[in-house]
Amino acid sequence: MLMNKKQVMQFLPHRDPFLFIDEVVGVELPEAVREKAKPLIPSELVGGKTHCRYTVNEQTKVLEGHFPGHPILPGVVQVEMMAQASAFLMIHAIKGPLEEAKLDVALLAVEKAKFRKPVVPGMVLDITTTLTKVRGIMTNYSAEIHCKGELISESSFMASLKLE
Repeated sequence: MLMNKKQVMQFLPHRDPFLFIDEVVGVELPEAVREKAKPLIPSELVGGKTHCRYTVNEQTKVLEGHFPGHPILPGVVQVEMMAQASAFLMIHAIKGPLEEAKLDVALLAVEKAKFRKPVVPGMVLDITTTLTKVRGIMTNYSAEIHCKGELISESSFMASLKLE
């Protein structure tokens, strides 16, 4: 494990009930920059991947109303989860200590999203993202959520990521 929940909270500005990352399992840099010292500029990170994990439990707040007696994690939350996971590639762009990094992040567009299986309590979700394009602070990603190796949902989206 690369980051536990406490470390995740030091980096992401999100908090419960809207924090959907329990741990960062790994961050893979593009082959061309694997040997380069940090910090990397965001455009050098194109092709980089993140792998995060989230366990959906009965106490997940959004499940209370979606749907009572038959809880299903909404698709919009799954896209948000993918967006949150994508931000961890930027740990390689931080100039100082992780605790001092200030991340300003916003999901700007969802270009496509497919939801193949319902997400219910008890599922352990593996979220993977790939940075596909950078233009200034605008970043594009493709992402997938799997459970036990099975594709659950996928999305392509654009976000703005600014490190202060």
